[in-house]
Amino acid sequence: MQIYQVGGAVRDSLLGLPVKDRDYVVVGASPEQMLAAGYRAVGKDFPVFLHPQTQQEYALARTERKTAKGYKGFSVHADPDVTLEEDLARRDFTMNAIAQTAEGQLIDPFGGQADIEKRILRHVTAAFSEDPVRILRAARFLARFTDFTVAPETMVLMREMVAAGEVDALVPERVWQEIAKGLMESQPSRMFEMLRACGALKIIFPELDRLWGVPQTATYHPEVDTGIHIMMVIDYAATQAFSLPVRFAALTHDLGKGTTPAEVLPRHIGHELRSVDLIRDVVARLKVPNDCKDLSLVVAKYHGKLHAARQMKASTLLHFLEELDAFRQRSRFEDFLKACECDSRGRLGLERCPLEDAEHLSRALQAALTVDAGAIAKQCQSPVQIKQAVAEARTQAIQQAMHLH
Repeated sequence: MQIYQVGGAVRDSLLGLPVKDRDYVVVGASPEQMLAAGYRAVGKDFPVFLHPQTQQEYALARTERKTAKGYKGFSVHADPDVTLEEDLARRDFTMNAIAQTAEGQLIDPFGGQADIEKRILRHVTAAFSEDPVRILRAARFLARFTDFTVAPETMVLMREMVAAGEVDALVPERVWQEIAKGLMESQPSRMFEMLRACGALKIIFPELDRLWGVPQTATYHPEVDTGIHIMMVIDYAATQAFSLPVRFAALTHDLGKGTTPAEVLPRHIGHELRSVDLIRDVVARLKVPNDCKDLSLVVAKYHGKLHAARQMKASTLLHFLEELDAFRQRSRFEDFLKACECDSRGRLGLERCPLEDAEHLSRALQAALTVDAGAIAKQCQSPVQIKQAVAEARTQAIQQAMHLH
């Protein structure tokens, strides 16, 4: 039995990055031998075991054979006769196909170290084409390793996979899993740009793919192209370390601009409500979590209205806060403002623009919150009276605090 450290831990160590999870491959062992040594079996699709003390994962060396389309269409062969090189050959990229002995010796049969030095993402063998999830992983790695590029032959292979229909077989939950991870990387735009370059984005996220080439009014959007704007928006969200719901809302807030009739371009009247409808389709298809779904719908519907906040009367500001459910969902309101901040600053030359409308609306909420709604309720006879009296008190508080009419 021989044990090697493999995968991301070896890669990240070579890149000088912190190592989070360590994975190991075991050559020359059977499941029975692992169990006898005290390891606990956890793998469903192939033999994976947890170390009795460290709880780290140890997988038996294995090979795979394609049996059907999609990332689940494989038969796995794990046997003591499978060699380390055979196991490494089934991995996705050369940078992930490096093994390390307990003594620190590197075993690198596919040139992963050289590709790491050159900052190249390259597939290991033609078997890469058998698993469409690897396209998503390539895109996610580009978002994380921002100085890497995709090897030309790997890009060709991914385009061939798309043309062969492999991407059509992806399970929606897995698509969302990879998109969510990519959104949380340091430059998420690189993920979507790569997916678009190989043709996969049109299949897994057509609502987003169609935004490239759609013009916006240059006065407000010097970058003009809607797709470029969205990429700037999500990259800004990454620079601020905003949460996944904020980043997803930033990604989807302008989907409706992709359905604007050509004869009215570059204006996009009513795109907010069209975005809402499209987001409902996306979150249902990809099974997006509720926190991401709820915020994205609010941001899509109301981000345009925020720009008029400084022109609103006190009563209108209160109504807007009620539409946003700001009194009950304070955290979501703050996330709404963050997503709108991304929208405002995700524009060419306006990356540091002031956020006066958002600050104005936030001040209005703080003023309205000074009203003791509970005390008012005790003095009223009916729910209707309570609602009216609280609204009047909040409107007056906003007027006084912000010197409005």
